[in-house]
Amino acid sequence: MKKIHKKESIGHLLLRLFWIIVGAGLAAASIELFLVPNNIIDGGIIGISLILAYLFQDVPLMSFAVLVVVLNIPFMYSGYKQIGKTFMVSSIFGIVCLAIIETLLHHTEPFTDQPILATVFGGLILGIGVGLVIRNGGSMDGTEILGIILTKKLPFSVGEFVMFLNIFIFIWAAFVFGPEQAMYSVMTYYIAFKAIDTVIQGLDETKAVIIVSDLYDEVSEAILDRLGRGTTKLKGKGGYTDNEKDVIYVVVTRLEVTKLKSIVGDVDPNAFLTIMNTQETKGARFKSEIH
Repeated sequence: MKKIHKKESIGHLLLRLFWIIVGAGLAAASIELFLVPNNIIDGGIIGISLILAYLFQDVPLMSFAVLVVVLNIPFMYSGYKQIGKTFMVSSIFGIVCLAIIETLLHHTEPFTDQPILATVFGGLILGIGVGLVIRNGGSMDGTEILGIILTKKLPFSVGEFVMFLNIFIFIWAAFVFGPEQAMYSVMTYYIAFKAIDTVIQGLDETKAVIIVSDLYDEVSEAILDRLGRGTTKLKGKGGYTDNEKDVIYVVVTRLEVTKLKSIVGDVDPNAFLTIMNTQETKGARFKSEIH
């Protein structure tokens, strides 16, 4: 059966491109106004580009803007077969925007010459910018794509490959900028990494809860009445007794977890709860139920 691919609307495409430009702009501002003036780098291709631009700062074609495009494009092209055309085009668009905006900000006065401030705010702004690009279907770092390609032939995961590569980059930075700047760079990378996660996953963090109770109907009704959340019934079987049980599955916001535990405890103090983090929750029905 032939797959039907829904074409992206012009409005959605323009909105996506707008957020990629915003993300690239924030990343460029972080690099030029916080990181570069304090000899602090990020990991991945951005970090490699910053080191090479510093080492060859007197060579016209070795600027950060040129390097970040040239070094990324081969990986983005390779990613065409791995992730698709939309990803490749969105990523190249984001990288070009990063290069253009960084060039425009090149002679702007830095916001601070205090390394710790540059580390915290530079990492935070960089992470938000990169996160916006990723959330809208692109990327500004080809190292993960390289990891996807290589890990098919090597006994490493993508995360392990990226970690090993970044360790090498930060050791290299220690020789180029000094040990202290390398340590600030590691902190910047960590802060940016956490900010990226927050942007991608969203601020409305949700929890998935599994409840095992002999009072299934009573617990489900209490959750609906007192919390306004619908539940899903799953079929389970005790591993020791082999008895069939109804299991409750419900998704709540992080602010509702305490209330949910109280509700379940009031109805069935012997209920067993498992609370798990969720990456993302989609669906208009869930969103509309949040009070």
